[in-house]
Amino acid sequence: MASVTEQQISRRSVLRYSGAVTTIAGLTSMTGIGSSRIQALDEITITLSQFPDTIDPLDHITGDYFDVYDHIYEPVFDFEPGEGIFPRVAEEWEAQGDGTTQVELRDDVVFHNGDSLTAEDVAWTINRTVDPEIGVPSPIGTFGLGSIEGAEAVDDTTVEISYGAAPGLAEFEFGNYARAMDMEWAIENHDAEAEAISGADPADFNGTGPYEVVDFTSGEEIVVERFDDYWGDEPPFERVTFNAAGESSSRVAALETGETDLTINILPEDVATVQQASGVEVRNVTSFRNIFCPMKNTIPPFDSQEFRQAMNYAVDNEGIVNTVLSGFGEPRGQPVAPGINGFNPEVEPYEQDIGMAESLVEESGYGGAEIELYAPQGRYLNDAAIGETVADMIDQLGNVSCEANIVDFGVVSDANQAGVDPDEIDIAFYMIGWGTITGDTDYGTQGFFTIPDNPDRTFDDEELSDAILESQQIDDPEEREAALQEVNALAHEKAPFVFLHTQESIYGVNEVIQWEPREDETIYIWDMEV
Repeated sequence: MASVTEQQISRRSVLRYSGAVTTIAGLTSMTGIGSSRIQALDEITITLSQFPDTIDPLDHITGDYFDVYDHIYEPVFDFEPGEGIFPRVAEEWEAQGDGTTQVELRDDVVFHNGDSLTAEDVAWTINRTVDPEIGVPSPIGTFGLGSIEGAEAVDDTTVEISYGAAPGLAEFEFGNYARAMDMEWAIENHDAEAEAISGADPADFNGTGPYEVVDFTSGEEIVVERFDDYWGDEPPFERVTFNAAGESSSRVAALETGETDLTINILPEDVATVQQASGVEVRNVTSFRNIFCPMKNTIPPFDSQEFRQAMNYAVDNEGIVNTVLSGFGEPRGQPVAPGINGFNPEVEPYEQDIGMAESLVEESGYGGAEIELYAPQGRYLNDAAIGETVADMIDQLGNVSCEANIVDFGVVSDANQAGVDPDEIDIAFYMIGWGTITGDTDYGTQGFFTIPDNPDRTFDDEELSDAILESQQIDDPEEREAALQEVNALAHEKAPFVFLHTQESIYGVNEVIQWEPREDETIYIWDMEV
């Protein structure tokens, strides 16, 4: 058997593992898994790493959830990484020059229960997301729609969106996070202005997407079928089943046996197994997701910039990528990845320097500090191993002790939303990942660093906060990009995180499905062909 290293080639070269090109006619004459996959391709299964724990499409900000619910509650706009937003349910839009943009909607869109989509539905959906008085607490409002102030219906098909930032930034935000709900249905059936939508029946889902829910087992499986009255093109598969498996090995086993047709978050050590399986292949792309360890600076010893910088110098990011990730990643020294508007190419990753780290610890006055790093298991590529490695590297310093604590992802997610009030902080140092899916640096920084009206921030620094807020008001795209590059340089200097790496997205896919992974980690079935 070939080794993992031999099978991987290099993540900076091909990393597609496309295998032999085989015609459909040739495949159908084969026996075994290949032929069974072909016969069943009007019905596919997608296996995620985390099954949604809520059915409210606005009550989450996790990629796995979007992968399911975007097919039911479709985006109002089409977003292409690095290119911007394009028409979908929204046909056209125009900034009015007064802090608003008017959006014209299609007039032939219906919800799965038969109600027609109106501008009032879209406006209410946006308001429910950003207004805590009528919605549910959700990080979408803070991180995804940070500059959006509200929306109102001008007429049946025209929505006016108000924002407190430059139109270009607002477009990044509402272009990614507008997903229409049926206002009347949601209020009457689920009291949606007072609480999150819940339920265990297919009728508890009601979007405008190309698929409607036909079977639902809470926490385990959701089955969707083509929606006959969908306004757009018919999606490629009649029936799609979404499920989840927390372990990469379980997802790979399901792919090998033909129980699933697409899996996410394949671990580097499982790549060779997928490549050698019949009828499947590995496809991957460098994502927009950075992995890092926030340090809440309202809690000692992380209130010292010298100490935070020391933690960065203690860690060998290049070594982690090459060993723990087998090359599936890129070391990073700023909050966002290449390809994001405002990424600063002049900012290099911190390089491990034990002497520098120990010297900075002494300068900080926190020599002898004992800290604990909380890291999740099963959420990111080799996350527990990375967390343990980071803690071990810090623990090698002569004047700092560090221990890793491996926990469920929900623990670090809650820590990330706990804010900077010292009385509310149980965990001050943890590992998490963040995908800048809007394609703009603001999404990767403002929720973490801006101070006004942001109780969920993880870092308290007026200079960094002011730099982000000032960038939000710059209309000229080139000037704003330059300002965002300065934000990233400032973040590198202030070291609010132990910066680690940009993660590779690795998928296992039925080889007859024509589909390329996206940098924003989104899976859209309508992008697939067979």
